[in-house]
Amino acid sequence: MRRLGFVVNPIAGMGGRVGLKGTDGKVEEARARGAEMRAPDRAGEMLTELADTGAEVTLYTWGGLMGEAEAVEHGFDPEVLGRPEREQTTPEDTRRAVRAFLEADLDLVLFVGGDGTAADVAETIADAGGDLPILGVPAGVKVYSAVFAVTPEAAAHVAVSFDSTERAEVNDIDEDEYREGEVHTELRALATVPVAPQRQGGKQLSGGTVEGLAEGFAEDVEPGRTYILGPGGTLGTIKEKLGIDGTALGVDVYRDGEVLVSDGAADDIAAVLGERNTVVVSPIGGQGFIFGRGNQQISPEIIRNSEIEIVASRRKLEDIGALRVDTGDEALDESLRGWQRVRVGRYETRLMEVL
Repeated sequence: MRRLGFVVNPIAGMGGRVGLKGTDGKVEEARARGAEMRAPDRAGEMLTELADTGAEVTLYTWGGLMGEAEAVEHGFDPEVLGRPEREQTTPEDTRRAVRAFLEADLDLVLFVGGDGTAADVAETIADAGGDLPILGVPAGVKVYSAVFAVTPEAAAHVAVSFDSTERAEVNDIDEDEYREGEVHTELRALATVPVAPQRQGGKQLSGGTVEGLAEGFAEDVEPGRTYILGPGGTLGTIKEKLGIDGTALGVDVYRDGEVLVSDGAADDIAAVLGERNTVVVSPIGGQGFIFGRGNQQISPEIIRNSEIEIVASRRKLEDIGALRVDTGDEALDESLRGWQRVRVGRYETRLMEVL
């Protein structure tokens, strides 16, 4: 039995089809232009599919158009935990609903809306010190965050089938700037989300995914830790963020702002290892190898004495499907196989299987 929180932002997406590029602060103007509510229909699509899965679920929701009406219309008998205080709903209504969900000890919060709604949900959970998983049913004009299912129907299937979670970014943009042609994303929160291929990746602007993950890596560098930086374009961007002139096709070693080895061989690298070491690699595009192709300088001895961090753009991961290893040491290869986290954004990771 899955215990699901279900909340709808009924005004989400109203500004899209009437050319407002969003609804924040523009609800009355959207209505004046003839806009109709979109979120309830998207909620209905998800609920229809949820019923069709045949899974046993209990819905906990908020009153009226914030979930109750759609749930009842689609044959559910929801537990209504509260109601909006006025006809025109506000972000605080969403936050009140989420606080009630936290007290109800649920398995997942399904919310219907856009990035603003995602931020309201994720920030409320974070403020409470909680770790309740969330999943968005896309209904907003802008959906830049990585916490949404690709479709309402996909959200239903993920909600009843997921068995693991990961962290994902909630990004939002300033809609007034957006209307003027300026697009700047702001990280609003990190949220716990189901691991599922039916969940969309986040859109990262102002430099793109590789730029974002490189900035995140640079921010997380630890004093005293030795970093063995492999070859490739992604690692090249990381080296730039660290302020070093790295070798594009070679392996460099970095610690505390200093390049210890440039374009090193295995013996050179092994000679400067410290007490805490991290090997940083990116899979080869089209193949997925993280060890044994183009970075043989990172020997089995080095790998055994180091933690491993894998970095890659989302697009590269989509193209390769899985990761591979071929170090020449079968026992080591076997120890590396299984599920590994891959940094794909400033804060976001994806689980990928090493075959």
